[in-house]
Amino acid sequence: MRWENLTESGDHSRADAGLFDADAVISRTFDTPEFAGITFHEIRARSIINRVPGASRMPFEWTVNPYRGCSHACVYCFARKTHSYLDLDTGVDFDSQIVVKTNAPELLRRQLGSRRWQGEHIAMGTNVDCYQRAEGRYRLMPGIITALTDHANPFSILTKGTLILRDLDLLKRAAEVTDVGISVSVGFTEPELWRTVEPGTPAPERRLDAVRTLGEHGIGCGVLMAPVIPFLSDHPAQLRDTVRAIAESGATSVTPLVLHLRPGAREWFMAWLTRHHPHLVGRYERLYADGAYAPKWYQRRITRQVHELAQEYGIGPTRAGMPRRVREPEPDRPDLSEPTQLTLI
Repeated sequence: MRWENLTESGDHSRADAGLFDADAVISRTFDTPEFAGITFHEIRARSIINRVPGASRMPFEWTVNPYRGCSHACVYCFARKTHSYLDLDTGVDFDSQIVVKTNAPELLRRQLGSRRWQGEHIAMGTNVDCYQRAEGRYRLMPGIITALTDHANPFSILTKGTLILRDLDLLKRAAEVTDVGISVSVGFTEPELWRTVEPGTPAPERRLDAVRTLGEHGIGCGVLMAPVIPFLSDHPAQLRDTVRAIAESGATSVTPLVLHLRPGAREWFMAWLTRHHPHLVGRYERLYADGAYAPKWYQRRITRQVHELAQEYGIGPTRAGMPRRVREPEPDRPDLSEPTQLTLI
């Protein structure tokens, strides 16, 4: 594997800019069912706060990613391409070769305390999920959240992982001193589609249960309805079922995002599509003929339909890029705080 030349931006042309040393990598496997077939590569990172490239569509500038690769194994994950920088493939290796930045909490605390750091918003879960299964063993997020809280640094988290509930008390404490945005990703609610396209994730209903639990404890949570998968989860009845379930969870907002297929993810997704829905291959080739994103007319149609349904069920879209302070609800009243920042999964 190519460790030394890995840089924050993915530019591996500078050997002196590596994020960690090859001789510091410890690879482990664990003989437990939840980690079957997964190898963890433990490293000590040199940097943990990453600047988002200027050309990115993300509504934030800084991220923290304690893991690379993701056992959620979502066939469409746009972050798959990043594994190629390590000479790992963007398919099975991305799902099963997980890089763990074991020093992430201490390194973050040091970088937050630097005079050069200006306290900007930090987004997490925007590359791979910080609450994937590995987090249950390595427990990096409690230290990360505590460091952000101690420095009163605003942050947001996007996740498909119900493990976020473990850190509920830490999130509540963070919200007392800074702006906190929490979003859960639920693109659809159909069990059969979930089992094949997101095989390593908690079921959609469990994620919505997490949204409900967060709300009951005073933490307003938005839902990123992502991805809406063309011809598989975009029928009006399917959109209605999903938005209805999101509304019933008490989500503060719902924001749709149509599937996009960047290099690395595109090849893996199309191979999956060929196996499971071969009759759709030609339609996808035409829909995504111009690049990674579906045509604007299609995106606008989905957005309009979801927003109309959201209005019908009493929830609204989030204003992108605006983190929200999470506050305790008033006694005997539900938390109706403003929508949280949403990020791209």
